[in-house]
Amino acid sequence: MLTSTALVLFMTPGLAFFYGGMVRSKSVLNMMMMSLSSMGLVGVLWVLYGYSMAFGNDVGGGLLGSPTEHWGLKGLFVGNYVATDAAPDVSFPLVGSIPALVFVGFQATFAIITVALISGAVADRMKFGAWLLFAGIWATVVYFPVAHWVFSFDGVTAETGGWIANQLKAIDFAGGTAVHINAGVAALALAIVVGKRRGWPREPMRPHNLTLVMLGAGILWFGWFGFNAGSAVGSSGLAAYAMINTIIATCAAMLAWLLVERIRDGKATSLGAASGVVAGLVAITPACSSVSPMGAIAVGAIASALCALAVGLKFRFGYDDSLDVVGVHLVGGLAGTVLIGFFADPGSGAAVAGLFYGGGVDQLWRQVVGALAVLLYSGILTFVIALIVKAIFGGKIRISPEDEATGIDETEHAETSYDFSSHRGLAGTAGTPRPDAATPQAAAHVAAGKES
Repeated sequence: MLTSTALVLFMTPGLAFFYGGMVRSKSVLNMMMMSLSSMGLVGVLWVLYGYSMAFGNDVGGGLLGSPTEHWGLKGLFVGNYVATDAAPDVSFPLVGSIPALVFVGFQATFAIITVALISGAVADRMKFGAWLLFAGIWATVVYFPVAHWVFSFDGVTAETGGWIANQLKAIDFAGGTAVHINAGVAALALAIVVGKRRGWPREPMRPHNLTLVMLGAGILWFGWFGFNAGSAVGSSGLAAYAMINTIIATCAAMLAWLLVERIRDGKATSLGAASGVVAGLVAITPACSSVSPMGAIAVGAIASALCALAVGLKFRFGYDDSLDVVGVHLVGGLAGTVLIGFFADPGSGAAVAGLFYGGGVDQLWRQVVGALAVLLYSGILTFVIALIVKAIFGGKIRISPEDEATGIDETEHAETSYDFSSHRGLAGTAGTPRPDAATPQAAAHVAAGKES
């Protein structure tokens, strides 16, 4: 579980690379900062009250854990951690068979990346301060309660948990609803409030560095084994089950996206391959404990094809979801969650039968209700939160048109992602002259682009 925690935390820098490569070069640092700042901000809020809101004893109707029960992780770090002659019995709080503090850290990484996912929808244009304020409020009002609904099971971290996990009994093994539907619909609401990028959709806004995108996709796939297999909360057969489904669903998803591209556009692209990987990971996240490996192939392929088609909806409906958070995470999360109702295998770890396995629609309606509940709650509250943040900033939640044209990296952070001045070695050009350009002969070589 320590390894799984580290893997999931590593996903957020992976997301920063993935998103950073997809934006224009004048926005890459800001894009990466939005992901990395989520680590600092949400990590602190999680320890203060976030964990307690998500996994403390329910305070009414399965909607919220007690915010003060574990304030500052109160009650979770007490005990005897090292055996001595005076106190030979090691004893400290547990969640299942693991130390409670490990579970706290593991779930903190989920909260962090969920917030970071939203940022891709508002690339290039949202003020950094406004983003931080939005992220803190959203985590508190939306993510922490929804995590309680979905992840807090009765008798595990508290006597009573959330309504989706315990009353509705919808299956969401690792976060299709709490993470991906939640972040996807929030991204849509925030993008609508912030507004379109300057020049979109008239001007082409192509990814500036597809190498970073591919690197980010690879890191996300690597870290996702902690995300899915780690959600078994221990080294077990269930973890192995989730692991193999995570592999095979993602493989099928990548192929499905490339096939859609080849049929629709005539070319299979590297961006499509990377996007297919992420779509497959998103879709199998809720389903990795409940479908067979063949079912995982179906879930990955179907969801990825739907996502590949859905990313174009923003042009039809006019919302500027810069990096297709809606098309991949909302649509992929919905598809993976609902498809459980069709493909759930009674021989799986979840031991539930879907429609195609003789279970009728019993599990299907539960999946649909759980998905819609999170979608409506997150969508409505995110819209309200975004309007409040906009009002706090005097109606100016985004940078000015002039600053957007200059580039958000320079105007918000006083930095640029690529500094080429050091390559200019002659007097009269930007940067410090190279030592080997001190003589006229050497300067002539440098000017000609030659290396001695």
